[in-house]
Amino acid sequence: MYNIPEVNLQGKVSDQEWQTRVELAACYRLLVMHGWDDLIHTHVSARIPGSEHLLINAFGLAFEEVTASNLVKIDIEGNVIDSESPFTINPAGFTIHSAVHIARHDDQCALHLHHPDAIAVASCEQGLQAYSQYSAFALASMSYHNYEGLAVNPDEIKRLQENLGNANFMLLRNHGALTMGVTIGDAFMHMYDLLRACEIQVKMQNSGDDLIRVDQSIIDGIKAQASIVHTGQTGGQKAWPAMMRRVKRAYPDFDQ
Repeated sequence: MYNIPEVNLQGKVSDQEWQTRVELAACYRLLVMHGWDDLIHTHVSARIPGSEHLLINAFGLAFEEVTASNLVKIDIEGNVIDSESPFTINPAGFTIHSAVHIARHDDQCALHLHHPDAIAVASCEQGLQAYSQYSAFALASMSYHNYEGLAVNPDEIKRLQENLGNANFMLLRNHGALTMGVTIGDAFMHMYDLLRACEIQVKMQNSGDDLIRVDQSIIDGIKAQASIVHTGQTGGQKAWPAMMRRVKRAYPDFDQ
């Protein structure tokens, strides 16, 4: 009941798969470190480069228990690849992830959270507002999806795909947040920006003061600026190694 099955895949999978496993496990630990986890619920999934296979967390494990080896390898239909794996996945969580991975083949990672401030903002009729620099980044690539209950209905896949389009940020009405990334680090940085924007918006709306918005002309031009800030030498790819080192200091066993 209290013991997690021990699995060690180091040296037993390709280098690309192992690197993806290590980075995805790090992402799960970062969610714990930021207080973004939700018991055993929500998911981060990543495509193994050069394959049609995905990695996702084992259903029933807390995020601080996720390791590189106990991530579950599945196909796009949610079938576990390793028939001897002691782990299963959450079918409700997989509906969302299968939808976005099918639609966004060039993106490696999809990150879905139930953060309270994201749910609060997503559930406001006007959604995310231009109240901060963080919101400016998100609004440059924002989408919304209406709540349809627990995500177990295959018919919802098409609607999710249509609503997401080419956006990197999605607020799920009454539900939470989703970000996409060409890399795991990009998806994490996008979620960082989105949750900061939601946190700031909730604080500002509760302040009772008159609120100052970011000018629309800035929002219109921010997309190109965001591509500079969150890629290459100044953004996501520069920050991600530092995040990996932070995880290694806090959780030395994550990459096992």
